[in-house]
Amino acid sequence: MMRTKLLGAVAVSIALVAVSGCGSDSSSTNNAGGSPTVGVILPETATSARWEGFDRPMLQKAFAAQGFDADIENAQGDVQKFSSLADGMIAQRVKVLVIAAINSEVGAAVARKAHAAGIPTIDYDRLSLGGSSDYYVSFDNVKVGALQGTALATALHDKPGAQVIEIEGAPTDNNATLFTQGQHQALQPLYDSGALKLVHSQPIDGWENQKGGQVFEQLLTGNGGKVDGVVAANDGLAGAVITVLKKNGLNGKVPVTGQDATADGLKAILRGDQYMTVFKPIQEEAAAAANLAAALAKGDKAAADAAATGTSHDPKGNRDVKSILLEPKTVTKAEVKQVVDGGYVKASDLCSGDVAAACGPLGIS
Repeated sequence: MMRTKLLGAVAVSIALVAVSGCGSDSSSTNNAGGSPTVGVILPETATSARWEGFDRPMLQKAFAAQGFDADIENAQGDVQKFSSLADGMIAQRVKVLVIAAINSEVGAAVARKAHAAGIPTIDYDRLSLGGSSDYYVSFDNVKVGALQGTALATALHDKPGAQVIEIEGAPTDNNATLFTQGQHQALQPLYDSGALKLVHSQPIDGWENQKGGQVFEQLLTGNGGKVDGVVAANDGLAGAVITVLKKNGLNGKVPVTGQDATADGLKAILRGDQYMTVFKPIQEEAAAAANLAAALAKGDKAAADAAATGTSHDPKGNRDVKSILLEPKTVTKAEVKQVVDGGYVKASDLCSGDVAAACGPLGIS
C-alpha cells in the first residue's frame, strides 16, 4: 500500500512538471505572477485561420484585462492532444477551463473530468452535446446560417430555378448543424416552391477544405458542370469551392457564401469570387468568455449567471445551458471596410496584389 501511494505521488509530480513545461508557444503564459490561471484549449489551425489569428490574441488580451493569466493551447485537430492538454490543465489546478472542442465527445469527456476536479468549464464557440459545461459563449449560430441563406437567396433572386450546392461543416460539430438549420430557414421555402433547386447538400468531415473541394467537384461534375450558387459553411470551404469554379471558368459568375471574415475570404470577396462572408466580432466573444471566467474564478456564480442571459438547448443531454450569444453580421463587398476599421484585418494585408485596386473605391486604406 505504501509503495502504491509513493508511486501515485511520483506520477502526480511528473504530471505537474510536464504541465509546467507544456506551454511552448510564446503566447502562452504561466502562473508565475501569482494570479489564478485560466486554461483555454482551441481546436485546430488547419481549416480556419480564426483560432490563431483572432481568438488566441484576443483571448489573451481579454484575460489580461481581467487580471488573469491565460494558458492558451491549440490541439491542432488531434482529439488525443485535446484530452492530454485538458488533463494537464486539470492537474495544474486551473481555476476555470475554457474549451472550444474538436467534437462533442471529447468536449463532454473533458468537462466531466474538470467537474470531478471541482473546476468549472465554459464551452467556447461550440456547444458540446451531451456535455456538462456550466456555460456557453458563442454567436447566434442559427442566425449565422440564416445570414448565409438570405444572402444567397438575394444573389439569385433574378434566376428562377437556380441550382444550388451546399458544402456544409463537420457533422460532429453542433455549430455546423445550427448553420444548416439557419440556412434552411431562408432557403427551404425557395426549394419547396421551385424558386431554387437544391442539387445536393453534403457535410464535410473535420471541416477539411481539401475534402470539401473534392466533394464539390464531384457534385458539380455529376450535375453536368452546372451550378448557380454555392452555400459554403466557412471561408476555408468557400476557398476550396472557388478553386474548383476557377478550373471550370465559373468563378465570379457563381455566388459563394462563407463565414469568419478571414483575410483570404475578404480578398475573395474583393475579387468578386466570393459573394459574402459572416463577420463574427471575436473580440466580443473573447471579452464575454473572459468576463464569465473571471466571475467563476472568483467564485461569483451570481455575476456569471447575470452575464449569461441566454440559453442554448442541448438535445443530446436534454438540458438548457446558460449562454452568452452574440450577434453575427453579413459582409459583402460594401461591408469589407467595417472589418478593417474594426481592426480584425489590416488594410496592408488585404489591399495587396490583385485586390489592391478594389480597396480605393471602397475607402479601405
